[in-house]
Formats: sequence, structure tokens, C-alpha cells
Amino acid sequence: MALIVQKYGGTSVANTERIRAVAERVVSIAKEGNQVIVVVSAMAGETDKFVGFANEITDSPDEREMDLLLSSGERVTSALMAMAIQKRGQKSMSFTGRQVGIMTDSSHTKAMIEEIEASRLRTALDEGKVPVVAGFQGINEFQDVTTLGRGGSDTTAVAIAAALKADACEIYTDVEGVYTADPRIVPDARKMDRISYDEMLEMASLGAKVLHGRAVEFAKKYDVPLVVRSSFNQAPGTLVTKEDGVMEKIVVTGVTHDKNQARITIMGVPDRPGIAAAIFNAISEANINVDMIVQNISNVDHATDISFTVSRADGNRAYDIIQKVSNQMGTKGVDMNTNVAKVSIVGVGMQSHFGVAAEMFEVLAKNEINIMMISTSEIKISCVVDDHETEKAVKVLHDTFALAKQ
Repeated sequence: MALIVQKYGGTSVANTERIRAVAERVVSIAKEGNQVIVVVSAMAGETDKFVGFANEITDSPDEREMDLLLSSGERVTSALMAMAIQKRGQKSMSFTGRQVGIMTDSSHTKAMIEEIEASRLRTALDEGKVPVVAGFQGINEFQDVTTLGRGGSDTTAVAIAAALKADACEIYTDVEGVYTADPRIVPDARKMDRISYDEMLEMASLGAKVLHGRAVEFAKKYDVPLVVRSSFNQAPGTLVTKEDGVMEKIVVTGVTHDKNQARITIMGVPDRPGIAAAIFNAISEANINVDMIVQNISNVDHATDISFTVSRADGNRAYDIIQKVSNQMGTKGVDMNTNVAKVSIVGVGMQSHFGVAAEMFEVLAKNEINIMMISTSEIKISCVVDDHETEKAVKVLHDTFALAKQ
């Protein structure tokens, strides 16, 4: 008997018809003698609807209240799913994050899981029930509802799998697995049979929306077997697992893109110790993640320009913070460009192959795609380009590294 955690995303539970279809799948797996825990997202469009309601009330909704509001969608889905499973003769019970004992820090709207108590889940499993957990949510030390950020239901599922030492964690979505690029942009993008934790973590952080980055971190840390599958068919999906020798032979595994980017440039920054710390401490205190950072060489006036990227959603907040810091430092001004995107190539094979970066830059240049910023690691290379060039860049890189043929 295996313990399997299954997570179903918003498109998989978009309406009552889809919920019934998922319940049928869950019950069939349970009847094979397996223990199953189901984690669900809000029905497609519900979270956006709640955000819209909040924005109709106020331009700057309180984050604590937003967490309580946004957690409602998953609660609705979990109750409906438990009913659908019960209708098919299988005992089931729905749980909120609070009831499961998912403890988080107090970073509202982007909380981090600190502990899962999970005794109620164990009891439900022992009683032959299928627990259905509302994903994306937990509680902090003050008993306030918190949410884990967009895609946080993935994290909920993997964290539960790790806490209960599940045999597998299956992430069900509207695609059949992880592809070498977004199939909507590259029609011949290839579904991968397997991908390493590190590659998947990079792809998730660089714009591939099939998995949440923190979910992959949990899976890697606790060695949770992770499978990405479609809830619309029985295709085997993509296994996210430990790196092996076969993976190392492939130089580039995939191409990702992310249009949710904003580039902020501070001009004429005094070139002296402590300036960068002051700038990025202010951003950090606002719980805003900075991605790529570029600092120019100091000029004759002992001043420099510093550019960095944040998510477009955090752009205005970051810009306001940097304006205040900039005024205190006496810089020459601050500029923000939201018409940018990040295009990246990922592959563990890059660690042992030379010239990959040069090849990437050359093909972008040949196609007259200007590179504004560059960031690298052992297994990825990212370039910031004009967002109008995103699809073109993804296509030419996919072709250059022959990803459809591997």
C-alpha cells in the first residue's frame, strides 16, 4: 500500500464537472489499496475575482485581510471535492491549512512554511478516509491566516508529502508534464520524461509556471519523488528527481521566459562602501525579492549606475522605496522600465561544457535581439531583453540548442 499526495490546480478543478472527474480518479486510486491525500487550488479564476473585489474597495488592501480573503477559494474547492469523493462511496474529509496544522511565518501573502503538525491527516488516513486539504494557506504564531503566494498549493502538497514521508507526490495540471519550452510559443517543444531537481528549480524560478519553485526546494531537500501530470488524461508525465549521468550529457535542458519583470536603475550613485547595502536592505525590509543586479564601473566623478530587476507586481513599491533612498543619497535619479522580459537557458550539462554562453549571446545578436542585463549560475544563463522580443528569443534559442530532437 502506497501513500500518495496528489495536488490539483485551478484548471483541473475549474468547475463542478471537473471536480467530479478528479474525484473519480482519486477514488479509483484509493480502491487499488493506496492511501491518498488530495491538495486542491481554488477553482480557475476565483483568486483573480477576489483580488478584483479587494481593488474595488481600496487601492492598497491590507495584506492580512487579503490573506483571509484569498484563502477562501481553496476552502470552497476542498469541501466540494470531499463531497464528490463521498458521493462515489469513498470516505473523505476536507481540511483547511489551520486544521492540518500548517504553521508559517508572518509574511502575509508570501508566507514560508515552518512546520506541519499533520496528526489529523494521519488519523483520517487510519480511518480509511481521503483527506482533502485546502492548499496555499496556513496560520502564523498569532493564529492569523497566511497564504504562500501564487502557486503555493504546490508547496502545500510537497510539504505534506515530506512531513508524512509519502511514497510519491503528483502535481496535476492542464499540461502533460515539463516541456523544453512553452508549447504555446514553440509548437515542437518536447515533453521531458525526467528532469533534475536543480534544473526544475531554475526553470520554476525563471518563469516556467508548471511548478512552484518552493515546492521543488521542498522536494529536493526531503527527497520527495515528484511527478508533473495532466488531470485530463492518463499520460505518464515528467519525473522530477535526482541528477544522473544521462542528464549531464545534455548541455541545455530547456528555455524559459518571464514577462513579469521590471528593471529599476539608480543613476549617479556615490561609489563608496555601504551604498549597495543601504539600497538593498530597504528593498529586503519590504519583503521584495531582487533578481538580477548590475553595477557599472565608477566614472571620474566617483559615481556609478546600479540596475536591478524585481517582479512587475512589486515594481511600483520598489520604485517608491528606491526614490526615497535615492533622495537621501543625492543620486541623479531613478528610472523604471516595465517593458522587459527575462529569457533563460537551463541545463546541468552546462557545468562540463564550454562556450554555451557565447553561443547564446551570438544567436541573440544575429537575430538583432539586444541584451540589457546578464545573469549566470552553474546551470543557467539569463538575459533581460525587450518584452516584444521574448517569443522570438525563445524560438531561436530552442532551435539553436536542438531541444526538440534530444
